[in-house]
Amino acid sequence: MTITPSQRTESDTWSDTKLLYALEEVVEKELNRHIGVAKEWMPHEYVPWSDGRNFDGIMGGEAWSPEQSKVTEIGRISLIVNLLTEDNLPSYHHEIATMFGRDGAWGTWVHRWTAEEGRHAIAMRDYLLTTRAVDPVELERFRMTHMSEGFESDNSHSMLHSVAYVAFQELATRISHRNTGKESGDPVCDRMLARIATDENLHMVFYRNLLGAALELAPNQAMQAIRDVVVGFRMPGHGMPGFERSAARIAIGGIYNLRIHHDDVLMPVLRHLKVLEFTGLGPDGKKAQEELGFFMGELNAQAVKFDERREALLARRAARAAS
Repeated sequence: MTITPSQRTESDTWSDTKLLYALEEVVEKELNRHIGVAKEWMPHEYVPWSDGRNFDGIMGGEAWSPEQSKVTEIGRISLIVNLLTEDNLPSYHHEIATMFGRDGAWGTWVHRWTAEEGRHAIAMRDYLLTTRAVDPVELERFRMTHMSEGFESDNSHSMLHSVAYVAFQELATRISHRNTGKESGDPVCDRMLARIATDENLHMVFYRNLLGAALELAPNQAMQAIRDVVVGFRMPGHGMPGFERSAARIAIGGIYNLRIHHDDVLMPVLRHLKVLEFTGLGPDGKKAQEELGFFMGELNAQAVKFDERREALLARRAARAAS
């Protein structure tokens, strides 16, 4: 889809219904591209089933204890957060199916995305329980609490906000999974999460390309949506039990923090779409673009301070361990 500057100004205000219809062709193109490059994979092939044994309870097996886990402590914390996030798939499906619809190319994508995302929780839970990486009782109680509270997106007030959010969130999830695998201390876990991260990257590309088309079609609205999403960004698991504490430990552990969020999630999407250099904007779009640029500068400054505090903390920990 190529939109000229004159077309941009002529069709500057778009309703969600009009945008969904106008972008249907792009969705179909991106859907076909996705299906063409996505590789089929089987969750059961990434689980070391021979490591499994019965737990205590009605099976009369062995109770879980921390020393049974092969993964590092930070790996275990991040795995729980990542799995609980994936567990809320029914709520995510409801959100995007309500926003994008169940018909045509949009509906086909919604169902395809849901089916692919479903494999992630299957593989992760099977791995965690088979390898005794986490306390199964605590994990199930967390799942029940998290899912019972439901999920409501911060960005459901417009179709463009939803598209902008998932363009960044899918990349954030990919980075989180990939770094968790690297820090897990278990090559089997690393391989599984690398495979899941590949799916997340393909989902990011779909939404990023769709956002690019929306930026051409309705630049002022899209720019405002991107600004709102970037400034107010939260991961979808923010409502789970103990999330703030877990997020802090994950940040210190180098799995996901301000520096990673700025450098590896926000900037790659903004740079690819040339968001901060985009021209042909009206007053509202230019204002949003300027505010976005200012925010990114402030975020980078915050990341510098975080890096300094993190390095000092890790240095103190290393000194105590050596003494």
